[in-house]
Amino acid sequence: MKIEEQLTKKSMLSLYREMQLIRVFEERCGELYMQGKIRGFLHLYIGEEAIAVGTSAALEPQDYIVTHYRDHGHALARGMDPNAVMAELYGKSTGTTGGKGGSMHLVDSSRNFTGGYAIVGGQLPIATGLALAAQELGEDRIVVCYFGDGALNQGEFHEAFNLASIWKLPVLFFLENNLYGMGSGIERTFAGGKDPYTVSDHYKIPSRQIDGMNLLEVKKATEEARKKILSGDGPYFIEAICYRFRGHSMADPMNYRDQAEDIAWKPRDPLVTYPADIVNSGKVSQEDIDKIYQEVEKQVEAAIEFAESSPFPPPEALYHNIYS
Repeated sequence: MKIEEQLTKKSMLSLYREMQLIRVFEERCGELYMQGKIRGFLHLYIGEEAIAVGTSAALEPQDYIVTHYRDHGHALARGMDPNAVMAELYGKSTGTTGGKGGSMHLVDSSRNFTGGYAIVGGQLPIATGLALAAQELGEDRIVVCYFGDGALNQGEFHEAFNLASIWKLPVLFFLENNLYGMGSGIERTFAGGKDPYTVSDHYKIPSRQIDGMNLLEVKKATEEARKKILSGDGPYFIEAICYRFRGHSMADPMNYRDQAEDIAWKPRDPLVTYPADIVNSGKVSQEDIDKIYQEVEKQVEAAIEFAESSPFPPPEALYHNIYS
């Protein structure tokens, strides 16, 4: 990837730190799940970190983020506290929603991170509604809505695109096309072929396809889309081609995938390519990279210690924050 000349050493390392934090955090989550310390569903984002970090780097604090159940990467890239996120995965009272949401429902309203949604495609109408509210209130913000290729086949996808286009809503629809919806390849489930981004042509929404493994390409594409949206042009659609190096969830043995495919994608791992590129730029040293990796490992271990030492919510918490 071409390193932008205007990127300072500090900004280069900051982007690397965020990606590495997501990677180490999730690798440890996978281990903790196997130990029975994290329960329920766990969908890892390993391999897709460049998207979460690249888009977040292009957004402003007032922008909304709405996402799917593979949400750890988006949450951490948005700046959510790793301690609180880990505690939520443990089901502890110090978690982001007091231990009630778990892995698929991370939320932080103070950062306009409106949560992960467990229903495939269910976040699309939410994002459209938030964009409508922002438009009606005359607010200078956009809504970024992440979804996977499995959501392309849901009715909400088409309803959201249709309304967003008609009303020219300030929403960036962001498809993380990791080639698989659960255990089925996109070529078996999506009649539109290998270029889903062209679907938006039917709704007169401009779109583009990018390399989702390239952090700087993601960042630049998001910046350009945000500018177009805020100019009043209406919604925009980005399809980022990416690859997750883990199964759909921790319960997925990945028997449907050829090991050769994994091997072919490994050289494009953003945690391999990006640090190598910034070192080659001459602004960053390998010592800088190693130092951040060590700091991130300590940060994640501290988050685990925080989660394990935190109390579970008391029984009466069942009746808090509900309608009566």
